Amino acid sequence: MNIFEQYESEVRGYCRAFPTVFSSAKGAWMTDTSGQRYLDFFSGAGVLNYGHNNDRMKQPLVRYLLGDGITHTLDMYSEAKQRFIQRFNDVILKPRGLSYKFQFPGPTGTNAVEAALKLARKVTGRQTVVNFTNAFHGMTLGALAVTGNSFKRAGAGVPLSHAASVPFEGYLGKDIDTLAYLQAMLEDSGSGIEIPAAVILETVQAEGGVNVASMQWLKRLREITAEHGILLIIDDIQVGCGRTGGFFSFEDAGIEPDIITLSKSLSGYGLPLALVLMKPELDVWAPGEHNGTFRGHCPAFVTATAALDFWVDNDLQNAVKRKAKLVEQRLTDMVSNIGVKADVRGRGLIWGVEFEDRALAGKVSAACFERGLIIETAGIDDQVLKLLPSLTIEQADLEHGLEIIEQSLQSVLQDDLVQAD
Repeated sequence: MNIFEQYESEVRGYCRAFPTVFSSAKGAWMTDTSGQRYLDFFSGAGVLNYGHNNDRMKQPLVRYLLGDGITHTLDMYSEAKQRFIQRFNDVILKPRGLSYKFQFPGPTGTNAVEAALKLARKVTGRQTVVNFTNAFHGMTLGALAVTGNSFKRAGAGVPLSHAASVPFEGYLGKDIDTLAYLQAMLEDSGSGIEIPAAVILETVQAEGGVNVASMQWLKRLREITAEHGILLIIDDIQVGCGRTGGFFSFEDAGIEPDIITLSKSLSGYGLPLALVLMKPELDVWAPGEHNGTFRGHCPAFVTATAALDFWVDNDLQNAVKRKAKLVEQRLTDMVSNIGVKADVRGRGLIWGVEFEDRALAGKVSAACFERGLIIETAGIDDQVLKLLPSLTIEQADLEHGLEIIEQSLQSVLQDDLVQAD
């Protein structure tokens, strides 16, 4: 690994937590150059919902490349884009009674967020966007302005403005109605908050610590935004594409956002692809007003189209719900039986364990890696152990990973006890 330490910037992050050189991967498993196998409970931070090198996507991609399918077109029309748009409408939007226009910005999630923010301001003529405490929406300046993490915000090096942060559900305690606070601020001319262009929201704050909004809270938020003529942007970049069970994370709340941002697992294969869905009446862009060199990556359209085969029926969605019950029960029993003080929360196959001892999550993650499991931490102080296995993981592998977590937690607690003595 000397080559990386010698030449790669100090900004590198995940490699410090998982210090090995990976060479191949299949399904829920990754292999390093020494032949050591690791079970993946990270899934590329939500990029690999269908696992590594899934054949449903790999084979169409290989055929496309071997057939000299066009790779790069900017926003010119291509057969690959045409097929994706049609398939996404037929499989995802129409069955859910949804109608949106498609915008393909640059290929990353933060590109989609930037486009959504610009569009909301253009449509409404207003500047401020409301975001929530502990939110994470990306690393470019507009996305950072609506992100809560002070460490990441500080990296901007310039003032981050035209945003107003309000408390997410539960931020002030379980008995405090944070939406009553938001509504009061909007209705009181003395609050100092003007009616914003939009509210941007993750239904499950993944990087923020796996903070889960209830369905009732989401419905009320939609009502408040509609009442005040505020656009609702749902950032489904990490918790969309089936992560919470349904394709969209807001489905169970029965709401329709004005704008939706997607990326990460949209391509299904780890290829960069981002999408902004907007209600048709909001499509007020002038040609070329927002663009990017790599908008609409054709190989990613190929794999994204193939990934939609998982959504022609409810098999995957039902499997995620079954696995979610297993994970919740095992984690709840684990912290109870071991006697550690922790809060277990999540939806679908994104789960977090927030330890009262804020240093524990990092120690457990490291202990898991030593035992062949890749699992990250989240939250402002990395105090949450974050489970993000692939949606297609075999139940035996899922149970194996949960067993490693339990063994690692017990080992860390024992080591701490010995050191304390």
